[in-house]
Amino acid sequence: MAGQIPQRFIDDLLARIDVVEVVGERVQLKKTGRNYSGLCPFHQEKTPSFTVSADKQFYHCFGCGANGSALRFLMEYDNLRFPEAVEQLASRLGLEVPREGADDPRAQLRERKRREGVNLLELAAGFFRERLRMAEGSAARNYLQQRGLAEEIQRDFGIGYAPDAWEALKRHLDSQGVSEAVQIEYGLLVQREESGRTYDRFRDRIMFPIRDVRGRTIAFGGRVLGDAKPKYLNSPESPVFHKGRELYGLYEARQASPRLERLLIVEGYMDVVALAQFGIRNAVATLGTSTSEEHLARLFRMVDEVVFCFDGDRAGRQAASRALETVLPQMLDGRQARFLFLPEGEDPDTLVRREGTEAFENRIVCASPLSEFLFDQAARGRDLAQVEERQRFASDVIKAAQRLPQGMLQTVLLAELARRTGIEPSRLESLMAEAQAVAPAAAGSGQVAPATKTNLNPGSAAAPSDGKGPLGTLARVLQLLLHEPILVERVGEVASWCSQEEPDGELCHELVRLLRAGRYRSPQVILAHFQGVAQGERLAALAQRELLIPREARAQELEGLIEHLQRRRQRQSSQEEFEALLARERGGERLPLEARQRLQELLMELHG
Repeated sequence: MAGQIPQRFIDDLLARIDVVEVVGERVQLKKTGRNYSGLCPFHQEKTPSFTVSADKQFYHCFGCGANGSALRFLMEYDNLRFPEAVEQLASRLGLEVPREGADDPRAQLRERKRREGVNLLELAAGFFRERLRMAEGSAARNYLQQRGLAEEIQRDFGIGYAPDAWEALKRHLDSQGVSEAVQIEYGLLVQREESGRTYDRFRDRIMFPIRDVRGRTIAFGGRVLGDAKPKYLNSPESPVFHKGRELYGLYEARQASPRLERLLIVEGYMDVVALAQFGIRNAVATLGTSTSEEHLARLFRMVDEVVFCFDGDRAGRQAASRALETVLPQMLDGRQARFLFLPEGEDPDTLVRREGTEAFENRIVCASPLSEFLFDQAARGRDLAQVEERQRFASDVIKAAQRLPQGMLQTVLLAELARRTGIEPSRLESLMAEAQAVAPAAAGSGQVAPATKTNLNPGSAAAPSDGKGPLGTLARVLQLLLHEPILVERVGEVASWCSQEEPDGELCHELVRLLRAGRYRSPQVILAHFQGVAQGERLAALAQRELLIPREARAQELEGLIEHLQRRRQRQSSQEEFEALLARERGGERLPLEARQRLQELLMELHG
């Protein structure tokens, strides 16, 4: 039922669930003393830094900082929302998840509709698979055989057939008690406006179920057997399907390999299944839309490398340009994006059949890095022997570099631009700063907004988040640690110089704890950890501001700031002690000799 899940149920659930068992089903763990260890599923590594504690019922990665309970693990690994993760854990114990406020008729209606939708789509998927095996599916089976798709691939992807009839699925679902209204809402029936008549949306098509990360059918894609239009037909948006978020083949790719290193983005269902037939099981396809930021944010949570695959014609180049614009803000340090252009007239389906698995995989390995494609795009149609054309070329590259998060890729890109144009690196940096000052790009999903120059004079503990005023002392400490995580070794005991009660104090404690727990080396990885919370917004605002202190002077600067904060903290403590003793004396209490001497010492310390 809909409604809030009681905290007491969640606490009891976590007390009864074994986190080692939950994680062990998805990550290969080895017993190491009292704990278990393995390769972290949240970042690529060769030496295990991921531990799971049976005693504490907690997991932690010393490489990327990922940590939490069995519930948090399911949410992160399976990309589940909180209620879905709770449902999954509860189902392991055969428990029904209670809901507070479940008597609300509207909540009951929403929950009933959600369950109806899930059941409906699974019923439809089963119907299509069954029809593929029957006599009416012979033409579809022949088509799949001609395309070289083995029964194993058909089974893994749940491929089926929609009969060449107006009401075949409708009659089947009617017999199962599914109302026409629900069938229409979830895109299986089409209703004519003028007559109100309903009929099956998918007819005489190969059916590809679109599954979520848990393997549940949420929509369909249908391909015609002949030359009818449209060639591909997708389910419309529904309460469980949003095409700008979902990717065909993602569930199947994760099933084939739980430790994916890269994902290949192609255009259609047949490209995905044809590549799978040839052993390339890491391809996914967008669903009739361009690759979105939400698509990429989802993929980069699973892998560090994404390869875009396009036709080599003009339309493919245009699609690649759009993909480049979308991926730039996602390029945190450690991530890779590459661009693969196929020979004109070929698509992944035809090409892999013609040249085989090894040759196609070599194309993937040799795909152009993002930087090369960016330079190629900026140079197209330009004579770089001319000064004016080189200027326009440099301007286009700088505009693209602005959209990148601050990090190694941005630095290397400007260095390479200097080499290619002959423009001094310092001049390019100035142009970059000027462009950012005129039109600073907003920080997007995982994006660090470009830097803005600012003075770094000490101020109050509080610091403005708009990037216009001077930073406070504590904010400057945060900024230094953000840009130079290794300096955490020099901060000492945080409580001696930072109170959690003051502005930025709680964030400072959390950042130091995080840096000491993991091996962070760039601001982008840190910001990714805090993504989606207010603390992340505060750090992103600090990352926008250019750090003017030379690298060789940053350690000394940090030590000076902390010494200043320690003195201030000590002064605050002395002031509080002085005021307490003075209040006792003014209240008529006769202070003992030691207290009077201490009062005199504090007076000298504070005012002497």
